[in-house]
Amino acid sequence: MANQANTIELTCMPPSIKTEELASLPLEEVFSRLRTDESGLTSKEAKSRLQVCGRNEIARRKKRSAVADFLLHFKSPLLVILIFAAILSGILGELINTGIVFSIVLISVMLDYFQEAKAERAAQLLKEKVSTTATVLRDLKKQEVGLAEIVPGDVIYLSAGDIVPADARLIAAKDLFVNQSALTGESIPVEKMPVDAISKGAPMEEWRNLLFMGTSVVSGTGKAVVVRTGANTEFGKIARKLVGRAPETDFERGLKGFGYMIMQVTFVLVIFVFFVNALFKRDLLESLLFSVALAVGLTPELLPMILSINLSNGALAMSKKGVIVKRLSSIQNFGTMDVLCTDKTGTLTENKIKLVLHVDLDDREDERVLLFSYLNSYFQTGLKSPLDEAILAYRNLEICRYSKVDEVPFDFVRRRVSVVVDYEDQRLMVTKGAPESILEVCSYCEYEGRTVDMTPELAARVEAQYRRLSAEGFRVLAVAYSKLKERKPSYSIGDEVHMVFLGLVAFLDPPKEDARESLKLLKGAGIELKILTGDNELVTKKVCDDLDFEIKGLVLGSEIAQMHDDALSRVVEEANVFARLTPAQKDRIIAALRQNGHVVGFLGDGINDAPSMRTADVGISVDNAVDVAKEAADIILLRKSLTVLEEGVIEGRQTFGNTMKYIMMNVSSNFGNMFSVAGASLFLPFLPMLPTQILLNNLLYDFSQFTITTDHVDRDYLEKPKRWDISFIKRFMVVFGPISSLFDFITFFVMLYVFSADEPLFQTAWFTVSLCTQTMIVFAIRTRAVPFFRSRPSRTLAAGSLAIVAAALLVPFSPIGPLFSFVVPPAGFYVFLALVLGAYFLITESVKRWFYRRYNFAMTRSR
Repeated sequence: MANQANTIELTCMPPSIKTEELASLPLEEVFSRLRTDESGLTSKEAKSRLQVCGRNEIARRKKRSAVADFLLHFKSPLLVILIFAAILSGILGELINTGIVFSIVLISVMLDYFQEAKAERAAQLLKEKVSTTATVLRDLKKQEVGLAEIVPGDVIYLSAGDIVPADARLIAAKDLFVNQSALTGESIPVEKMPVDAISKGAPMEEWRNLLFMGTSVVSGTGKAVVVRTGANTEFGKIARKLVGRAPETDFERGLKGFGYMIMQVTFVLVIFVFFVNALFKRDLLESLLFSVALAVGLTPELLPMILSINLSNGALAMSKKGVIVKRLSSIQNFGTMDVLCTDKTGTLTENKIKLVLHVDLDDREDERVLLFSYLNSYFQTGLKSPLDEAILAYRNLEICRYSKVDEVPFDFVRRRVSVVVDYEDQRLMVTKGAPESILEVCSYCEYEGRTVDMTPELAARVEAQYRRLSAEGFRVLAVAYSKLKERKPSYSIGDEVHMVFLGLVAFLDPPKEDARESLKLLKGAGIELKILTGDNELVTKKVCDDLDFEIKGLVLGSEIAQMHDDALSRVVEEANVFARLTPAQKDRIIAALRQNGHVVGFLGDGINDAPSMRTADVGISVDNAVDVAKEAADIILLRKSLTVLEEGVIEGRQTFGNTMKYIMMNVSSNFGNMFSVAGASLFLPFLPMLPTQILLNNLLYDFSQFTITTDHVDRDYLEKPKRWDISFIKRFMVVFGPISSLFDFITFFVMLYVFSADEPLFQTAWFTVSLCTQTMIVFAIRTRAVPFFRSRPSRTLAAGSLAIVAAALLVPFSPIGPLFSFVVPPAGFYVFLALVLGAYFLITESVKRWFYRRYNFAMTRSR
């Protein structure tokens, strides 16, 4: 074993070595550690390493049998309770109720089961982004090798159009530019060069001597040695994150905690009631069945269905506002989110480079600078960059009097492009490129309306102007021209001499028009925005300044790389802008925020964003994002706009609010009923309600609660994020449950001593009073405000509740009444019922005001 471990250590770059260390090691040291050199490996050695290091494939989820995978979804404590309740209902002969509960559980589990396949699809899409073969130097000759067979130590060759097959260290390169947007999110290609070593702590965009799996070669050629393959590559780490178990979200944590609470309360009450009934020498089987009926009655068996209806309604409403929900449970997390992490590109900015300045040496707007930059971009036939497109889109200029003669194409050594045009009787060479490369070929400049020599002082002035604009976040190009004296059919780099410096053109990805208003809306909704970007801090500061976004603290990726998790937990609370980040650092920031108790949303659109979407409570993407990002996301915005997102958040809070109404109504009402039954068992000579009557009562009440999903939510409830708070739910249950029990005991007393009720009349009366009170009291408990006057229920809720009350009143008169042992109550009972309803409503309203003054349902940081 020791020898095998040593072999792995020597031939496979150890995962303990960080990627930035691979960039900082001398190339000879890299060769030494990999036991290879520029001549590559032999086929025999490659085969041996393949067995040791494994195939060059990204992570895939370990396959379980479909049955095992399906059964694992039944481990939720709430589902366990519901299954137990359904079985007991079947024992009691309530087959319809059993069928309903089992159907609800099955539908809930099936939804989870099919949604879990989403992560596997995301990883598969990621795998498809990588080419299937690569050019490798084996046995001293180039050959095409299957991607999966590439091993550490292989020497690979790359050219324009290739996908990098593994993480590699450059040996040689010529004009090699690579698109790293798959990892960094930045669309502008990065020049790669075989520098001997990069300083430690340098940000990812400065790792110029490293190539990463899944990135694409835009131009040039390169030769590199493979240092990492498969799951150990940066690309593989993203895939491994996608197929790994997703962290438990705030909603899932809350639902699990609620399930455990119901389990505890149910167990204590049922055991108490059973022993009380048994001690009073009632029939043991009847006592057991009665206790079992209590267990069913206390269980919110329709909760999964209520959640599904509520979430489906929320998803439908959100879709009308441009928000597509892929995972229904994420709506709850969307509503409870208090921190949103997002890149600036495309969210705060237009994600489209625009020309904003065309100035001369005195910083004055100059139309000739614009004209000459336009001529250069228009007539050059190479691949037009986003900057060229921005120049051409700025304004349509009249250039029909100019005709193209020739061009000197762009290359990454000169970093400039020239076109030769004829205008009237004059032949001009117009050159555009990086300011430092333009200055190299300029002997003159236009200054104060005259063409003068380019003195060291004027050159320094140009450099200062360029640096200032760059520091303000602009991308800058310089423009120059020369009047050609020699007319010839073609021109070359040698003709780019003694040119006249004309001015600078500056570009910016401008802020969105609605971004400033969107930031205000999010702040008003109690959501803190944190910017996580791979771009540099200068550009990020410029965007923040333009939007009046207050930077509380700015932290660079190089600083985060040096921080322990404890230090990062403090920093993420204080800072709200993070720049030059790697995907792994974004992931760490989100994890730290969640660890601090926040519900975190992450908005991204690149492959590099997929792991962060998995780590966040709610992953948000956009319709034009890459497939991998959309597969990993919970919610997709049809427009990448914070305004759309804010509207979705409000809808999510409304959905959460109605869900909490059902939960608090159900547990307090059922707890009150069970408490009443437990108390009545101490002095009644018979059961206060038959097991079948309890089940019917509970079923009718749950049906009335279906309409809660349509209810209005108070405006003040929507203003701030809300969280699951199990302790608050317990208090609510303990305070409002006994109010219900108080009126139950009054009913017991009146029925026994005023109406001299026998067993059937007593049970009928309590069934009616119990169902009417718990159904009607929803109008008081559904809002913190004064019901009907300051907060009106939805028409559907009102109609549904009244229909159930009508059913409770009519059941004793119906043909099914005798089946449940109901009898027709006397007329005086209905007068008593009206008094009970009025008094119950008034007392509940008074207690509600006291309760909310004492316990504010903020739920902003509860775990």
